[in-house]
Amino acid sequence: MTLTAEDLLGGAGVTHDVAVPPALLTPGDRASDGTDDGPTTVVLRPLTVRDLQQIARAGQDDDGLSAALMIQQSLVRPALGFEEVTRLPAGLARFLVERINEISGVDAGRDELAELVQTPLARACFILAREFGWTPEEVSGMTIGQILLYLEMSRAGESDR
Repeated sequence: MTLTAEDLLGGAGVTHDVAVPPALLTPGDRASDGTDDGPTTVVLRPLTVRDLQQIARAGQDDDGLSAALMIQQSLVRPALGFEEVTRLPAGLARFLVERINEISGVDAGRDELAELVQTPLARACFILAREFGWTPEEVSGMTIGQILLYLEMSRAGESDR
């Protein structure tokens, strides 16, 4: 079955309910046993290539800024402004960034991420446009995980020829 552009780009619009450990919501409160009836989930969306490019440019020399921008871009519910994100407890922010990386298909460190969204990304966009006939806008709306998957499919198709 050959996938369509809609099939590939659809994953960028998916959201994920992520359970937040209660101890991260009240740092230092070791008595928190998770029995509180308050909301313990957030809704995150995967970051797209466009999101990662903007974040990499904006937070070029500041890992903290990059993390805050990642959270702000990915957090669907509750939506937070940049200033609010910067006031999150560090442990909660780290947890959210780890989950954002997971759902976005990015399992890389800061340097690897910056390298991934630079020159190789431009080449990936070219390959996907050539192989699947997509526009740069369609490719830039995909998550890194989707791009890597379809690059691998393209490579596998070349070896079958």
